[in-house]
Amino acid sequence: MADARGMSRRQVGLGALALGGGLAFASLPADPAAAAAPSRGGGRPALRHGSAREAGLLPGPLRQLVTDAEAFLQPSPEHPWYAGAVLIAGRGRTVALHRPIGMAVRYQAYDEETDTGVEFPPDQQIPMAEDTVFDLASVSKLFTSILAVQQIERGRIELEAPVASYLPDFGRAGKQDVTIRQLLTHTSGFRAWIPLYEAPTYEEKVQRVYDEEPASPPGTAYLYSDLNLISLQLVLEHVTGRRLDVLLREEITEPLGMRRTRYNPPASWKPKIAATEDARKPWSGLDRGLVWGEVHDENAYSLGGVAGHAGVFSDAWDLAVLARTLLDGGVCGRRRILRPESVELMFTDFNTAFPGDEHGLGFELYQHWYMGAMATPRTAGHTGFTGTALVLDPTTDSFLVVLGNSVHPVRGWRSGSAPRVAAANQLARAVPVRPARGRTAWFSGMASAATATLALPALDTSSGAARLSCALWWDTEPKADVLVLESSADGGTTWEPVPFTTRRRGGSAEPHPTGTATGWSGRVWHDLTADLPAAPGLVVRWRYTTDRLYVGRGAYVDGLRVESGHRRLFDESRPADATRLRAEGWSREED
Repeated sequence: MADARGMSRRQVGLGALALGGGLAFASLPADPAAAAAPSRGGGRPALRHGSAREAGLLPGPLRQLVTDAEAFLQPSPEHPWYAGAVLIAGRGRTVALHRPIGMAVRYQAYDEETDTGVEFPPDQQIPMAEDTVFDLASVSKLFTSILAVQQIERGRIELEAPVASYLPDFGRAGKQDVTIRQLLTHTSGFRAWIPLYEAPTYEEKVQRVYDEEPASPPGTAYLYSDLNLISLQLVLEHVTGRRLDVLLREEITEPLGMRRTRYNPPASWKPKIAATEDARKPWSGLDRGLVWGEVHDENAYSLGGVAGHAGVFSDAWDLAVLARTLLDGGVCGRRRILRPESVELMFTDFNTAFPGDEHGLGFELYQHWYMGAMATPRTAGHTGFTGTALVLDPTTDSFLVVLGNSVHPVRGWRSGSAPRVAAANQLARAVPVRPARGRTAWFSGMASAATATLALPALDTSSGAARLSCALWWDTEPKADVLVLESSADGGTTWEPVPFTTRRRGGSAEPHPTGTATGWSGRVWHDLTADLPAAPGLVVRWRYTTDRLYVGRGAYVDGLRVESGHRRLFDESRPADATRLRAEGWSREED
């Protein structure tokens, strides 16, 4: 089922081009995980459980991650967002958090008249466990995409080739120029969804895809569509001669040892599977009753449970293995499923023409609406309609799995993506930012709909030669959340922006003529300088303002100093000066 898409999306540069069947790569930001050398035995260490400290994470935010997740078991605001969930958060090869919460099976039906869930008797309800299996919904699209990129590596598929060159009947109704890349990046022109389950036979369902006319000319718009991945499934099955479920098993799950990931789980798995919806019309396309152990998506169900857009079942640990494999450049232990350059391609934005809809091959990129503060131009992931999400951040080598049964007992009980955002914010917060010069630095916090200020005392800059210097680190939701350097010569009645210049180590100077910083700065410290206005009692402050929706990792300031010629007007390293700083919403953060 097509997921609702968020609105906070930002543009990043295209890092790779696909030319025919060959791949030509431009310079990309360094990925420490992908660049790491294999171990002496030719493989990499297995994923393991460990402490937050062993993962290089702060334990406090991980504890808060669980607390935040548990809050959504309660009315949010009218109904629980999910009946239960399984959470995994990790960094490097260490899973520092693996926690089940709530119930995997709670309701036997939904009462439409009273808008309540009819619960199973307590002895028939099943709590979540670490190994509970979930219907991944649209997270399944990632597996289809990986299988497609494997075939690109092997030369069986060309990224820029028309889909009709593999499936001639696909070229009907104005789709003759739709390419494989456009399927993977949702720029084919397909509308979001059509009720394939209404067609009586498999062959007629396929014909409906072939007969579908694009809603927009291919390549001219972004429109998320299940039909893209269903079409890609047909291509894969044609060029390999194998069904998609066989490809999944032979090319991904068996090599990676993902024993609880498959289409159509057997009946013996049912007690370990999270239930989904009491599927009945009008909210569902089919009258099926409680869906439990079978795929929830109507189209995937009608396709026999095996579909390119939905149908994969998995547990949190298996998804963590997949995340680690991709962060390691496509290798797990001694088994490689993708080349490093192919992983780079999947994490590269092909949709620079559609700002806000950044997309690699199969993976969504830089989406604050569910990645929260983990979002960077290289952060990749996907969500699923049933309440699932996978987020990978190569910048910090961290990964997050949130598996919830949020359509249990009915899809109308949840809206938005707040639990995913809350979990991602806390994992981002758990990655420490080391102070630039000492043991502590000023931190803006990560509150939404907030304003935080950090003000220096009034200084005499009337000589006209005063200059501010400090170290600055920022990562905010682009444009929506802004860090401003400003000054007041009238005791704070009015404020004016102060232009400044930043320079990262080994980089060139970057001017900020409006006195603001927003968006992505590489999550590294920058040296900052700013010429201050001349005034006998000038107050200079940092102001960090966020909107009500999403936030980035925030801002850090360290080593504040103001000099005028050879005279030092303020130096944060001097204890007497440090106590004169006025912080509202900012706090001192230790390394």
